[in-house]
Amino acid sequence: MTLQLNEDCVAILQSITDDEPTLWAGLPLTNTEQEELAMITHPAQRVEWLACRVAIRKLIVEQGARYQGLQKDEFGKPFLIDSHWHISLSHTSGWAAAILHKSRPVGIDIEPIREQFRRVVPRVLSANEITHAANDPHRLAIYWCAKEALYKLYGKRQLTFREHLHVEPFADDAEELVGHVRLPNHEERLEIRCFRTGPGLLAVAF
Repeated sequence: MTLQLNEDCVAILQSITDDEPTLWAGLPLTNTEQEELAMITHPAQRVEWLACRVAIRKLIVEQGARYQGLQKDEFGKPFLIDSHWHISLSHTSGWAAAILHKSRPVGIDIEPIREQFRRVVPRVLSANEITHAANDPHRLAIYWCAKEALYKLYGKRQLTFREHLHVEPFADDAEELVGHVRLPNHEERLEIRCFRTGPGLLAVAF
């Protein structure tokens, strides 16, 4: 599934059906990427890691550009080699997602809706967000997914979901949310799109 969010921003969500050798075939991996993959020992996680790169390569090629692999900055945020376009990746069991934006930072996250989100409420949500979520697993999943997308967009360490990343209250059927990054020396209002699809939820922040 491809989502054209605006003229500069496109995302892709794919179920993972190929095995590791098929995903790796023809995929340009830098030496650093090969070293990173070698550190992943769980077979399913290796497949998900590769599937994300296959997804972003597909997006790049569909835009008429050449995909030359990924590097990571000092904070671990991936970026394209020899390109000023912005990207983000996400994966979960059986699914891979990627997004590119031609002019500004972007973040993407995919999540199933799980009861386990209730356990992370105190360290993830502010007091106002906890009140709005009302312990509902769907709302908690939306908050989590949206904040993960915000975190990936900002791409810096020393952020906490509870203190620095905020999502305004939303209607249960809303696809458009408003997010905020609030730091002592930086504040930013961001758009979040949330879709009920794939493994459960897909959130994009830009």
